Amino acid sequence: MSAEWPGLLWTLLLVPVALAAYLLAQRRRSRYTVRFTNLDLLANVVSAKPGWRRHVPPAFYLLALAALLVSLARPQALALVPKEQATVILVMDVSGSMNATDVEPTRLLSSQRAATAFVEDLPEKFRVGIVSFASTAQTLTRPTTDRVAVYGAIDSLHAEGATAMGDGIERALDVKRPPTPPSSGSSARPSPSPPAPQGGADEAPLVVLLLSDGANTQGRTQPMEAAADAKELGVPVFTIALGTDRGMVDVPDETGNLRRIPVPPDTLTLQRIAETTGARFFAAPSNSDLKEVYRELGSKIGLVKEKQEITVVFAATGLLFLVAGAAMSLVWFSRFP
Repeated sequence: MSAEWPGLLWTLLLVPVALAAYLLAQRRRSRYTVRFTNLDLLANVVSAKPGWRRHVPPAFYLLALAALLVSLARPQALALVPKEQATVILVMDVSGSMNATDVEPTRLLSSQRAATAFVEDLPEKFRVGIVSFASTAQTLTRPTTDRVAVYGAIDSLHAEGATAMGDGIERALDVKRPPTPPSSGSSARPSPSPPAPQGGADEAPLVVLLLSDGANTQGRTQPMEAAADAKELGVPVFTIALGTDRGMVDVPDETGNLRRIPVPPDTLTLQRIAETTGARFFAAPSNSDLKEVYRELGSKIGLVKEKQEITVVFAATGLLFLVAGAAMSLVWFSRFP
């Protein structure tokens, strides 16, 4: 612990001075009592000795004095707090299966609400990016502190198409990679590149939050291949499964008629993605789950030691000791202080 005004800590010398004055007063009091020579009469006049209780209120007053004197120096303590610089990429599934209503009102709307609630709880300096994926993956917002743009991107989502989950993860990982010129005539999935040189905003750690029903059906990159790339880049991918085994959606067949098909979530794939990247999997986007995700993000993003003023703690403690001592004095001796 330290103090912003350490020079004022010398005022704590007033505490032993006050203690010495109290002890001296007690000695003088005992001498005065002995001068009253008629001890039998004194015993009838004075009630039973208060004993140790008479020292308790003064002890509390001394403690209050010490705490209040420390508070004058504006004490500070080191506390572990999450780094205020970090990048979080939300990778959101907008495939046709997200229209299923097994999660009210739909999987997609539930995902949007979860994402909005999660972003609202992030520190203002955190940069947030939005990546959506259906048949293809696209970046809706680059990492930014502009929350209005982030909320607008989340609200603009609509569900349609297949599920290219692996491509969605790869698109999020592009934030960690240095730009590379596209290779002509190659349709292979991008290979993981070395992390971008650290400096400035790039020093902020990156984490990915994937909200999906997990059933990959399309794309250049398989989900577990993308998870391996994330692990190599040191990016944890937290996963939240959307939907239940009862999920159904209506899709048109070859003749144009709607046909109901089951769309159960692929929770196993989502679990494996989280485990591979050193993150965690959550079965549903409840408020408690989102808070747990943020706590886990804190451990991945890292903590730093930061000085925080705790003047109010000492001031409140001093007032508490003062009130306690006064209350004891009133109850035991019917006097204040």
